[in-house]
Amino acid sequence: MSTPKDIFLSSHPKISPRKPLPIYWGEIDPLKRGPVIASLSKSSHRNAIGTHSGSYSVYRALAVANGTLQANHRPDFTNTSPAADIGPHPSWGDANLIVSLDPFGGLVSEIYASFYQQGYDIRPTIAVTKAHINLPEIQDAITQNRVLIDGKIVKSGGNLAVTKIAIDPVWYLPGIAHRIGVEERVLRRVLFQQTGGMFSDLVKRPELQVFLPPIGGTTVYIIGDVANISDPQKQLAVRVHDECNGSDVFGSDICTCRPYLVHGIEMCIQTAQAGGSGVILYFRKEGRALGEVTKFLVYNARKRQTGGDRPDEYFTRTECVAGVQDMRFQELMPDVLHWLGISRIDRLVSMSDLKYNAIINSGIKVCDRIPIPEDRIPADAQVEIIAKKAAGYYTPSGVPDATILAETKGRDLED
Repeated sequence: MSTPKDIFLSSHPKISPRKPLPIYWGEIDPLKRGPVIASLSKSSHRNAIGTHSGSYSVYRALAVANGTLQANHRPDFTNTSPAADIGPHPSWGDANLIVSLDPFGGLVSEIYASFYQQGYDIRPTIAVTKAHINLPEIQDAITQNRVLIDGKIVKSGGNLAVTKIAIDPVWYLPGIAHRIGVEERVLRRVLFQQTGGMFSDLVKRPELQVFLPPIGGTTVYIIGDVANISDPQKQLAVRVHDECNGSDVFGSDICTCRPYLVHGIEMCIQTAQAGGSGVILYFRKEGRALGEVTKFLVYNARKRQTGGDRPDEYFTRTECVAGVQDMRFQELMPDVLHWLGISRIDRLVSMSDLKYNAIINSGIKVCDRIPIPEDRIPADAQVEIIAKKAAGYYTPSGVPDATILAETKGRDLED
């Protein structure tokens, strides 16, 4: 069977000699900053490495390959503008505060209209909408009078009104390198190597400083008035949550992830109903960003070791399988908080030191940290909680339990 000659492409597309539009990261004026263009419509227009949609770009490739999607399709963004106003905030013009997302990513069809008229194909990386969510645990909280039906935030039937935001990652490479403490050239080379050479521009085109990585994004759920979250005079509750599909969706009882997430939502509702607002940040970082396969292998290793699942081996088993106990890089997490204009968090629903330190080191004040109530902890998650107590996260005095401190000292907790 013969193969059409036109599918034999060079390993990398030809680069037009025309210089693309520059990006001046950290410029508060979006027209001076310039649009991020990672679409494939015209190679000479591209001023960013990678492409849109993160990990979903592979599915787009499949759709193009089998003819379901035309490769030259350009979206019609009529009536897709944000359903709530976010910013601009002063942080949008600080190249040190926001390095992992495009602060103007939800407004491109409006602020870059003149570029569209010139033929540039600019895609949004942020979308803002309104929605309702309904969880059985919130129904229970209503029954137990911890959450009240007010007709605005919590409606009849337990429907919770939220503003929902989807954010795709957009990395400013010099800023990412600085944030994690490496040289930019090292970061570029290792990204190129560890992605199997998929993005040659990382090493061939140092003038391109923006990269759209093929990873999952972030979802933000805002409960209450959006305007309140950037007002330091209003109370704010925040839950920073890293994805745990087994618990969040399917109710696995080996960890406290869903119970802690629901507790965070409840705290956000209570804060919003008291005149403030609540924010849930949901990051796609399954299994501490090690992935679900690695996570399940670790589960097996923990359960099958001599003596069964033990607190003193809680983190060590992960390191044995993955080589590292955590790859979430919480240093990048506060970018979303700064994009939202947050300068103060009254109730941080988390006991993770890595999350807490990342937030306060970025300049955001945290007034109180809220642990998960004892009665919300599943039976099979007690090993996790004992390990956390050993590290000093849940003991009233904050002093670690010396009996197993040696095995857990300095390690973060997956909450």
